[in-house]
Amino acid sequence: MKVLIIGGVAAGPKTASRLKRIMPGAEITIIDRDNLISYGGCGIPYYVSGDISDEKELRNTSFHMTRDEKFFARAKGVEVLTRLEATAIDRKAKTVRVKNLDSGGERDLDYDKLVLTTGARAHVLPVAGADLPGVYTVSDLHKAIAIKEDLARGRVARAVVIGGGAIGIEMAEAFADLWGAETSLIEFMDQLLPNLLDRPMALMLKNAMERNGVNIHTGEGVKEIIADNDGRAAKVVTDQHSIDCDIVIMAAGVRPRDGLARDAGLLTSPRGGIVINERMQTSDPDIYAAGDCLELSHLVTGRKGYAPMGSLANRQGRVVADNIAGLARRFPGYVGSFIMKAFDVCVGATGLTFRAAKTDGLNADFVITAQSDRAHFFPEQTVIPLQMVFDRDSRRVVGLQGFGPMGDGILARIDAACGLIARGATIDEFSNLEMAYAPPFATALDALNATANAADNKAADRLRYVSVEDFMAWMDDMDSRPDWIALDIRHPVEAEPFVKKFGDHWLAIPYIEMRERWAELPTDKELLIICDAGTRSYEIQCLLDSRPEPFRSLVLGGGFNCIRRIGVPWWPQS
Repeated sequence: MKVLIIGGVAAGPKTASRLKRIMPGAEITIIDRDNLISYGGCGIPYYVSGDISDEKELRNTSFHMTRDEKFFARAKGVEVLTRLEATAIDRKAKTVRVKNLDSGGERDLDYDKLVLTTGARAHVLPVAGADLPGVYTVSDLHKAIAIKEDLARGRVARAVVIGGGAIGIEMAEAFADLWGAETSLIEFMDQLLPNLLDRPMALMLKNAMERNGVNIHTGEGVKEIIADNDGRAAKVVTDQHSIDCDIVIMAAGVRPRDGLARDAGLLTSPRGGIVINERMQTSDPDIYAAGDCLELSHLVTGRKGYAPMGSLANRQGRVVADNIAGLARRFPGYVGSFIMKAFDVCVGATGLTFRAAKTDGLNADFVITAQSDRAHFFPEQTVIPLQMVFDRDSRRVVGLQGFGPMGDGILARIDAACGLIARGATIDEFSNLEMAYAPPFATALDALNATANAADNKAADRLRYVSVEDFMAWMDDMDSRPDWIALDIRHPVEAEPFVKKFGDHWLAIPYIEMRERWAELPTDKELLIICDAGTRSYEIQCLLDSRPEPFRSLVLGGGFNCIRRIGVPWWPQS
């Protein structure tokens, strides 16, 4: 069998290596228009930052061999042809026309099975100056090497990153952290990671970036990039600011490379991406596809979407190989999980945001908790805010987001949630999920279980929230809601500065005294109950609900643990 694979970065090499193991007699050829293949593209920001010192590390195996043409030929038995661009597919003749990008010569390569792993291309904003020297996309390893060279030669004192997605944030960290460049990040939407996080988590991330010296400009659109006298990018102009720079990184997302498939008459999505079935076959049963060039099914919504992630590409490559070899394997779709670091913190999510769940027509709701990542008595314990999104009608959990210090604490909860969400698990299943426990690693009732318990209370209307956004809006203009008053049940030392600053808007009664002093509470005000995490606040809400007086109360989910991570201008100075 002759198997031809177009694309040699992630899914293509995975397909080839797996297929050669289970079909040693197959004749497998990979072609790629680049001369650098099989590298970890997701590691590019860490190469730029200096966390990875040499670009070869992105191309090396775990046993320190470089994955180049010779490696695939000798170690894998796979032929790799670089600097060859596939220009057309003749499905009837089962040939692919290729062009040598060095010599210009053309020829046809025949196949029995064809695999398209053509990846994605960087989206370049249609603004004046986008093609200037000094403006880079993070689309391949060559661009990364050029960026690193500019930095190493001391050419970059001021950097502008356009795009507040994961790549943009990682690149901003790279410039500001190791290289000490004055760094600005511009995002057109009103928050960072707009398609991956809800606003509270995004605000925590923004605060963490700003604490580390990155200037964040959300809700701004880039109008043009202006050159200096040498013709190099020197200024980025938005609809609100003009920012001087020595380098511009355009990280405005990617688009699937599906043109070759479309020109060959294969079915592609109007939104972009090659259409496949669960066996990774295109509309031609002898042509498979994998990686960032695909349209995929979302396992929560059932809708089609786009998920360009290296983790998915590698899994898809294995499924393609198995099906070519006659082993029936399925790739049902994706949930949409991610995790990333930003200086000393990390943020992760899986499934739907609350905003996306509402847009999709679910009767969606959410809770935010602030739980310890390990036993509270363990010296290294810290608090990790988690947000769980669920459907009130079915009680199905559809999303989880987390924020915390660098480490595996958030990753563990996101991974556990992803597996459950993929199979339609409910709040009750999350509540009873068995998690490994020892004080150095977790709490006896894990943070994920505790968040599900909060969701259970809210779904049953035992727990009533004031959202972080509504609370912050009230704090910015207390006179707009004269029927609200803060009930601070924290320790008097913690509450006193707020009472002094906010006067009649702030009432402090310690948690331990509430059962004796509840009669002091006003009945003509909505009580916004505040503690550090929200747990004690909920307990007091239950207490007030049991009293004969008509108390109205709302709990600040996640408490001041979340507010501190967001960073607010009204926080009293100690």
